[in-house]
Amino acid sequence: MSEAFRQIGTPTTGGIVCTADHASNHVPANMDLGIPAHLLHEHIAVDIGTAAIAEVFAQTHTIPAHIAAVSRLVCDLNREETAPGLVPEASDGHAIPGNVGADREGRLDRFHRPYHSALEQWLAAAEPALILSLHSFTPRLASRDEPRPWEVGVLYNTDDRAARIAIPLLAAEGLNVGDNLPYSGRDLNYTMNRHAEAHGRPYLGVELRQDLVQTPADHARWAALLADITQRVALALT
Repeated sequence: MSEAFRQIGTPTTGGIVCTADHASNHVPANMDLGIPAHLLHEHIAVDIGTAAIAEVFAQTHTIPAHIAAVSRLVCDLNREETAPGLVPEASDGHAIPGNVGADREGRLDRFHRPYHSALEQWLAAAEPALILSLHSFTPRLASRDEPRPWEVGVLYNTDDRAARIAIPLLAAEGLNVGDNLPYSGRDLNYTMNRHAEAHGRPYLGVELRQDLVQTPADHARWAALLADITQRVALALT
């Protein structure tokens, strides 16, 4: 057991796996972020819906999942070790006073490095055909007044092999699909840069709009849809 991550299922050679870097809102008992409790249930603390969808992947669709077990406000696992936002002192207009002067190296050792070391070993053991990097995004930012109409976004950095196949497949389902939106994978893609692009492993970065992933029925629907899409993408890549 690790306080940085949990794994459901076992990856197999040539299969599909899921990673969920921001799937938890957990803050260790010995840590105080100094924020109101309700913020731990909002987008600044957790990618809403991703843990539940990853669990459905593993339990129903034979897509094992590597899932974060700590809030991004404690340590953002999808950022480089040197990134300023790794231990955020503010997020979407909310101050995080408990992170001011935090032991950054301690959090790297406690959360970031174990998470990525385990993921590295997990992927190397199986060499899956496709990695699904699962995230979700808020329909409305508090700090910026901008429309976010996309129902799903597909993110990538330099390797867009899977993205180019998946985007039209998702659009054919009647979805409003963002191509490197609501933000660009060229700007924020650390986990996939390290574990996929650096090894030539195909991956699909997916962002789901959080108002669409609220209920168990939503989770089941998206898990089934993405399981089908990823299977089709993996087949097309062979």
